[in-house]
Amino acid sequence: MINSKKSLFTKILKITGITFVISLLVLILLPIIFADTITEKVKVLANKNLEGELNFNDSELSFFKHFPSLTLTLHEFNLNGSKPFKNKSLISAKEIGFGIDVWSAVFGNQTQIEEIFLENAKINVQVNRKGEANYNIYKSNSKENNTSSESASLALENIQINNSELVYNDKSTKINIEAKGFNYKGKGDLLKANFNLKTSARIDSLSFVYDQKEYLKNKKVKANLITKINTNSLSFVFEKNDLVINKLPVEFTGFFDFLKNGYQMDFKLKTENSDLEDLFTALPAEYVSWMNETKMKGTTSAFLTLKGKYIASEKLSPELNFNIKVRDGYVKHSKAPYPVEDIFLNLDTKLPNLDINQLKIRLDSLYFDINKNKLSAILISDGFGKKITIDSKIKSKLDLSFVSNALQIPNFKLAGNLDADIISKGNYNKEDKKFPVTKGNFELKNGLIQTAYYPKPIQNINLKANLNSPTGNFKDASFILSPVNFTFEGESFNMKALFKNFDDVNYDIKAKGTLNVARIYKVFSQKGLDVDGYIKADVSLAGKQSDATNGNLNSLKNSGTLEVKNIKTTSNYLAKPFLIENGLFTFNQDKMNFSNFNGKYGSSDIAMSGNLENVINFVLSENQILKGNFNLTSNFLNVNEFIPTITEETDDEKTAKTEISGVIEIPTNLDVTIQTNALKTKYNDITIDNLRGNLLIQNGSLKLTNGNLGIIGATAKMEAFYKNEGTQKAYFDYKINASEFDIKRAYNEIKMFREIVTAAESAEGIVGLNYSIKGVLNNQMEPVMPSLEGSGTLSVKKVKMKGFKLLNIVSSKTENPDIKDPDVTKVDIKTTIKNNIVTIDRFKFKVAGFRLRFEGQTSLDGKLNLKMRIGLPPLGIIGIPIKVLGTQENPDIKLGRKSEDLEETEYVDGVTPINTPANLPGPATVPIDSIPKTESLAPIEKPVEKSE
Repeated sequence: MINSKKSLFTKILKITGITFVISLLVLILLPIIFADTITEKVKVLANKNLEGELNFNDSELSFFKHFPSLTLTLHEFNLNGSKPFKNKSLISAKEIGFGIDVWSAVFGNQTQIEEIFLENAKINVQVNRKGEANYNIYKSNSKENNTSSESASLALENIQINNSELVYNDKSTKINIEAKGFNYKGKGDLLKANFNLKTSARIDSLSFVYDQKEYLKNKKVKANLITKINTNSLSFVFEKNDLVINKLPVEFTGFFDFLKNGYQMDFKLKTENSDLEDLFTALPAEYVSWMNETKMKGTTSAFLTLKGKYIASEKLSPELNFNIKVRDGYVKHSKAPYPVEDIFLNLDTKLPNLDINQLKIRLDSLYFDINKNKLSAILISDGFGKKITIDSKIKSKLDLSFVSNALQIPNFKLAGNLDADIISKGNYNKEDKKFPVTKGNFELKNGLIQTAYYPKPIQNINLKANLNSPTGNFKDASFILSPVNFTFEGESFNMKALFKNFDDVNYDIKAKGTLNVARIYKVFSQKGLDVDGYIKADVSLAGKQSDATNGNLNSLKNSGTLEVKNIKTTSNYLAKPFLIENGLFTFNQDKMNFSNFNGKYGSSDIAMSGNLENVINFVLSENQILKGNFNLTSNFLNVNEFIPTITEETDDEKTAKTEISGVIEIPTNLDVTIQTNALKTKYNDITIDNLRGNLLIQNGSLKLTNGNLGIIGATAKMEAFYKNEGTQKAYFDYKINASEFDIKRAYNEIKMFREIVTAAESAEGIVGLNYSIKGVLNNQMEPVMPSLEGSGTLSVKKVKMKGFKLLNIVSSKTENPDIKDPDVTKVDIKTTIKNNIVTIDRFKFKVAGFRLRFEGQTSLDGKLNLKMRIGLPPLGIIGIPIKVLGTQENPDIKLGRKSEDLEETEYVDGVTPINTPANLPGPATVPIDSIPKTESLAPIEKPVEKSE
């Protein structure tokens, strides 16, 4: 019995051993035998189904890499993204593994890839402003046309990512996410139209930025997620998502749908009854060391929703809601003599359509206590900007050094006694001249602010403000600042200001001292200004707004100086910032005089002297006109830099593409005359020398009179008018008189001349031009050809029409070689332009004894309807009539004496006659949509045989 049991046991061991050896041999040999076959199948799959370029250095097939999966591993792997990011990496990894279904690899026609493993990868997801993404690498028709003939197929059920880095940069939604130490595991049949994706993730460092504002920085995150995905409708439902951000537990639910022209979303993020300490762990990383020395107590709940559609073309954005509550809060740093205690906060905000003008705030309680120093506040408001409803109470009596010491915020220090008592209730409406009933006092004594961004503090801060509005009407409101003073970098600044009756402002302002703008800015921000500028003031301004409006200048008492150095200013009307290198402004009643004013705008330099009038009234009131007279000189003025532009990615992402995005906007609130003298001016591809003239900015238009300039080596006189309508179109009216210039240079260097006088391509010599033209500019600052209307004379001084197709063909057809490449002298060619047609008045000239006559029409897109007559030597009595149709590239020449084909009225090929107004409206009235797109050329009378 024992022997039989031993024998059975021995057999089991033998069978087990043989099975183990065979299995081991299979695990070792199978990858060796089928490595090349499986690798080739995966290559075929990639080439057939992926848009992006794929590269790797080496490959191996093994059961032991991710046991028990048979895994094909590609080393030094890189996959580029889809257009427009085809030259930028989407995924690069030290190695990527593909889990292979063994049965399909050995016995099937298709090798099925069921799993993907990424190690030490960099995943770079990019979406441009148009919503084009780099992850659309899987060819859409591959999913539809996947047949058994393919050597491999994707049937993903598992994705694992270990110790990787993820970047998600979406410029269309202004979202940027960076995750380092990214570990991810997701399971689900990822190729089904509808599937549940169960995932777990761990991130060592997560940063989240929205619209250039940082909301999370270097946070540790753990997540367990269940997401329902519909690949047909591109819909994501976040069914159950539990997150831990550092120590703060957060629940995340909602959905996200891709629409044809945007997105639809409903996100809910909440944390309930969490410890106050856990909430603080979600703050930026620099506060972690501070927290280690700080004791915190209390409970908190927070709730955030983002719901609605984001469709840029329809100006739709979702609604943002945020609520936070803190109860029984307590914060004490180990070095603080007193804690911040009894912290109570209840804040609820709503931002419909992400529109700041619809902002709703309900702060129905804020309270804390520091050693019997208390602050309590209530704020309920609806609206922002020109209209707001408010109900607010703020009362505080604080020693700010207690606050600073209690919190011990790193590299941040406050000091001073702050007393505030403000009550405000009612409506603010600028149009109806309503102001909330308000009684408010605010006073800071011996204040100090010091931050990590600048080594020296702003100190000796004293500020006393009083706001009073007893009736809720503008006329009864008053605001007093007395005093405001501080010291910074050894420089002091002092100011007093009084404003009464906001309906007719009675003001009294005195300011003296230096504001080191760049360094003050650096106290509050790491970025700072890239110029070291200051404003030095010594001004006294007193008077009444109505006196400034009605011209009672003797009642005003405005005097003093304002000196500015190296300050950058921005404006909605300018594409770039304007740098004031030096400027001394002197106030005298309602005038502000400019002297020693030098500035830079892009590559342009500007020096100005002169004055502005109505300055005080302009500052205090809306719809006021700022008047002035200036002399402006410049060594180089680049007009192109004043044109609005937008920069976007190119298709290959190697370079950025900058395009004009609108017309130059002229301010409507200026009435300013500028005597201009610019040595060099750049506009488009034209360089202008010694531009002089009188420039008038008035009623939102720009007018140049008595202009003199050098262009293409010639001297010319010029007048111009420009007026924009919004940001997408503008009107212009332009006159130029140049006695002599090189026609070849004009054709090569001036785009509009090239487009209108197309025949000049073949010409060489000297001509004169006296022409007027007006029309519409599109949002690329280019003329809309059908809108052009003009007339004038091109005076031919001495020109050789070398290679001119029309005359060369006429020369060939009439067998008169002397007409080919003629020299033309002293001919005035009068033309008019209207409705896309250039009409050429009759003109005559002589060539080698021949008497030639031209007249007719040509369209701006090159179609011809011309009449010629060649008078034969000696006296031109006998002539050959010629009809020219077709295009400038391919003219259709017909000639003969009273031939039937010349008797009929003909039109340029392809142009249909339409009714058009006799005259286009002037620059300020013509709507771009009403401009005729094309017009038939007028009929031409039949040729006359006898000489003129």
